[in-house]
Amino acid sequence: MAGYRMGRTTEDIKRELTAILRELKDPRVQCLLSIVRVDVTNDLAYCTVYVSAMEGMETCKNAVQGLRSAAGFIRRELGARLQLRHVPQMIFKPTDSIEYSAHISQVLHKLEEDGRVSREEEEESTQ
Repeated sequence: MAGYRMGRTTEDIKRELTAILRELKDPRVQCLLSIVRVDVTNDLAYCTVYVSAMEGMETCKNAVQGLRSAAGFIRRELGARLQLRHVPQMIFKPTDSIEYSAHISQVLHKLEEDGRVSREEEEESTQ
């Protein structure tokens, strides 16, 4: 399969998985979930889906258990929405990238505020 086609297929799978996750009724999956990355093998046999939750890693691990139990339904829905000859088997893995990026954002905002305070103190001392 050509590189551009594989990239397009990967993006289609990610888009449809996001829509399917919103429709799941499992209470473990009802938290704020985000699909961070989707990796598909060249033969479309396996699809690794990296999932992250805003509430933290423990919530994400619990949601992944719910996704694993609903993997058959998700695969069937994906096959109905995308016209693929072979629908890949889903492998869900938790990641803490949303929590990590929120932490980095907080650190940057704190540094920015500290920089403003130190500049204001310098201006007051020079006057």
